[in-house]
Amino acid sequence: MNISGKHIVITGGASGIGLGLLQKLQERNDVSVIARPSDGLARLRKTFPQLAVYEADFADAKSVERAADGLVKSERPVDILINNAAVQYTPRFLDNDFRYETIQREIDINFTSICALIYLLMPSLLQANRSMIVNINSGLGLVPKTSSAIYCATKGALNIFSQSLRHQLADTNIDVKQVFLPLVDTAMTQGRGAAKLPVDKVATEIIQGMASSTLDINVGKVKALRIIQRLAPSLATKIMKSA
Repeated sequence: MNISGKHIVITGGASGIGLGLLQKLQERNDVSVIARPSDGLARLRKTFPQLAVYEADFADAKSVERAADGLVKSERPVDILINNAAVQYTPRFLDNDFRYETIQREIDINFTSICALIYLLMPSLLQANRSMIVNINSGLGLVPKTSSAIYCATKGALNIFSQSLRHQLADTNIDVKQVFLPLVDTAMTQGRGAAKLPVDKVATEIIQGMASSTLDINVGKVKALRIIQRLAPSLATKIMKSA
């Protein structure tokens, strides 16, 4: 697909990978952002006053519905929906700082809201000549690590959901793509891991993948993980267990 002159909706576009994508896409496209209220979102409004911004708490179904309704009422068909918003809580179930209430929140933000938003914007996506859904996933959706069990589960669910949705939409104008990321240098990953990929490089690879015929876009070390998982699944499990 030619990624130019499109109406692109990015969730979580006020920071991290979402912001990196927005910065690269906004010059040649009409970009709308769905994000939670924050200082970052306020800065985004000032930096890019031409953007259409819809506030939403992705853990709140009604909030997601209001944002989707605003987009539908704008009467601009959505050409590309990039589901990027996510949260990751790192405490393990046996840790003293694990919080029961974060279980549902993490599932709602990382998975339920994506399913809901795709459904709510489906009529708009079908109006476009050719459209695309891009679900930002993680290598942890392929092979889990020890910590962040709920996060890993939501990414695994997103992987299976995306594959099934791809089958459902095979005879429509909508392509369903997934982006599988390694550790990226964002606010969410502060204090965790080393050798993180910079946001700018990741955003470039994602956009290149969107413009190609590739359905699963593997970024950085995920390319190697895919090979290891295929040839030696137990080794992939061992590697990721301590990631």
